[in-house]
Amino acid sequence: MLFTDQAVQCTEIQTAVLENFMIQMESGYNTYKNPYHNSIHAADVTQTTHYMLFQAGLANWLTDMEVFAMLFAAVIHDYKHTGTTNNYHVMSRSDIALIYNDRSVLENHHLSETFRLLKDQNLNILQNLSRDEYRDFRSLVIEMVLGTDMTSHFNHLKIMKKLLAHQEFSVDKAKGMALVLHCCDISHPSKEWRVHYHWTKLLLEEFFQQGDKEKELGLPFSPLCDRNTTPVAESQIGFINFIVSPSMEVLGTFLDKVQLALTRDIGPGEGSLSAEHEEKTAPNPRIRSIQASGKGIKSVSFDLGMILESTIKQNLL
Repeated sequence: MLFTDQAVQCTEIQTAVLENFMIQMESGYNTYKNPYHNSIHAADVTQTTHYMLFQAGLANWLTDMEVFAMLFAAVIHDYKHTGTTNNYHVMSRSDIALIYNDRSVLENHHLSETFRLLKDQNLNILQNLSRDEYRDFRSLVIEMVLGTDMTSHFNHLKIMKKLLAHQEFSVDKAKGMALVLHCCDISHPSKEWRVHYHWTKLLLEEFFQQGDKEKELGLPFSPLCDRNTTPVAESQIGFINFIVSPSMEVLGTFLDKVQLALTRDIGPGEGSLSAEHEEKTAPNPRIRSIQASGKGIKSVSFDLGMILESTIKQNLL
């Protein structure tokens, strides 16, 4: 429902076509029976993205079509995931590694398989978009999904920190949206302990299954994939300290800047999908509701960042 309502609103697509598309998504996500990268993970990331959009106020900064693009990217971001990493595909010289020349292998695979589905009119939920809308929508989705590749993590954070350090808020829409989706994708350590612990067990089992395959093929173990030597608690502490916590700090700063720009009545700025959608974002009643309730981005930053120190570290140690 988080996704389908926005899809119908933006594309005026027939319900039957949308249902067909979602059935294919469900089927594709479960192709390889992955412990972690499956339809439940996709739903979790979509729900977290929805929270960022409508509870953290990000939707006020975006057009309706951009909001839909974010939810679409969240839904499809791991479509037909093989349950193995990019490194595995490169080292094993898999077919998709050869197709994508060892670069963002899985991310390109998810995108290509999704847009291939849309060539079928019975599945094409974007069929009512104009040529320009489709081009811009596709460009945004590609940037967001490619941004979930961990090899671009540190460079992406570095760029965002530089942009956010400027006194004037001048973050490119696509880069900001890619940051949010990436943070949602790695967000389970920022949630309550039982949720994080559950996801961690599933992810490590998927890694270990990959390690078993690597052992059979005579390949070196990828990081965290040797079930006999991987230190679970230490691996998660490292992931939290060096990946998740810095990401959530940058995300919190970004959301603060977005809210500040909105309260100053600054429009969406450059990078919108098209000028015809700009008028939809101002004045926006969601801004007034956030201001009236007194619930700003600070509280969201606390939930996603501070909990890492106070809860997760304590439980893992």
